[in-house]
Amino acid sequence: MVPRSGLPGGSAAVVAVILVLMPLVLPSSTMATEILIFAMASLACNLLLGYGGLLSFGQGIFFGSGAYLSSLVMMHAGAGLISALLTAIASGAVLATLVGALAIRRTGIYFVMMTLAFNQTAYFIAYTLSDWTGGDNGLLDVPRPPLALFGATLADLSGATAYYVFVAVLFLLVFIATVTVISSPFGSTLIGVRENEARACAVGYDARNFKIVAFALSGAVTALAGALYAMLLNFAPLENIQLSMSENIVVMTVIGGTGSLLGSLLGAGSWVIISDILAEVWPRWLILMGGALILIVLFLRGGLWGGVESLMQRFSHQNKGHQGPDDAPDEKDESV
Repeated sequence: MVPRSGLPGGSAAVVAVILVLMPLVLPSSTMATEILIFAMASLACNLLLGYGGLLSFGQGIFFGSGAYLSSLVMMHAGAGLISALLTAIASGAVLATLVGALAIRRTGIYFVMMTLAFNQTAYFIAYTLSDWTGGDNGLLDVPRPPLALFGATLADLSGATAYYVFVAVLFLLVFIATVTVISSPFGSTLIGVRENEARACAVGYDARNFKIVAFALSGAVTALAGALYAMLLNFAPLENIQLSMSENIVVMTVIGGTGSLLGSLLGAGSWVIISDILAEVWPRWLILMGGALILIVLFLRGGLWGGVESLMQRFSHQNKGHQGPDDAPDEKDESV
């Protein structure tokens, strides 16, 4: 099965064009940055849900851990930007490995409930350790250090535009890496495990190890997104590790389209933009968002990106069906 996002080169070129256009068409670079951060988290969720068939409500654990740990090492250990992001990635990978190794002992609804329970446990731990996490108040004054390497400052990221460019480059690298993973033998085997785990095990694959690796990769990327989000807000709220964050990430993935990496970007963009508009119109805007999600699940099984693909295919078929007589081959000439 070939990923619907296409080959790495073609899909990366499409994403690069979108990244260039986003700050030009959106109201602000800050909104564009927020979309890319949540698209990164949705991309990681899609690796589990779309390609591994694992519906995890524990993504908030990794998002929150990335936000907290990157902020703490910057605030208390004087770590720079790269060190903080590497800390977030490592923490997400380790936590996801532990959560995945325990959760995949069960399947179906029991697996989902275990990830949900882990998320609630992580939330209460963060709430209890208020001396480190700030509790309800969150971590205030999270710094956004410049991009530096070996003591030399390469870029000042204090401005909204500069930070968007930095996040956009990271998102493009993560996107290319994810497409490469999905297109690799590992990705093909992961999809095979999703389709028929018993058959995959019968031919010699250890489905458990593939699921754990998928969890680790997903957790690392999600934690990176959490760290970037804390730097964007200059604040790491307790909501980052709540169950609602996991739900939002899953909803973005479903809206965009499971099994489509480009759909992750579309889903995150739709969520951020629509929620921003609806929040100004009606305080109960989540009711409208819930109705939209129901309609997408019922009528757009492939999400928004699946709908876009269907329209493109229909348009292509219509063009082929409306070929003029001059476009058809001349049978008389061929018979002579």
